[in-house]
Amino acid sequence: FLTDESIAENIASAIVRHQGIARVLEIGPGTGILTRALQKQDFDSLKIIEIDAESIAFLYENHPELKADIISGDFLKIDLNSIFDAQKFIVAGNFPYNISTQILFRLFENKDLIPELVGMFQREVALRIASPPGSKQYGILSVLLQIYYNVEYLFTVDEDVFDPPPK
Repeated sequence: FLTDESIAENIASAIVRHQGIARVLEIGPGTGILTRALQKQDFDSLKIIEIDAESIAFLYENHPELKADIISGDFLKIDLNSIFDAQKFIVAGNFPYNISTQILFRLFENKDLIPELVGMFQREVALRIASPPGSKQYGILSVLLQIYYNVEYLFTVDEDVFDPPPK
């Protein structure tokens, strides 16, 4: 889990509200550190989707104001049109390495519904997504996302801002 609030605020403030959209879905809020930073951005609507029952219980207890906006489910399986009544929305999150590529492919499959994503990825994944044509890391994910999105690598985060620290 991310523990540094300033990093969460940097992620939240990187959202540009593409096409004037002010609806955000946070994937995997964990303990809610990014959620709190997103709440400060004054979006029209903020919903969070979490698959882990323990994290949901933690959020219910520590952030009761979010109860109506917590979706218990799997981002990879949920009908994305049902979240904001088929209206476009922005995705944000701190994405675990083991499913980040699947999240990005799901983003691509729903590019007309999700015009913007701001998130934290493991460095290797982020570099691959943002790599330019002809580079060693440039691949199918780079191509697909860069066709439809302006991809930008914003900053690097040290492992000591996570609990437990990643390897």
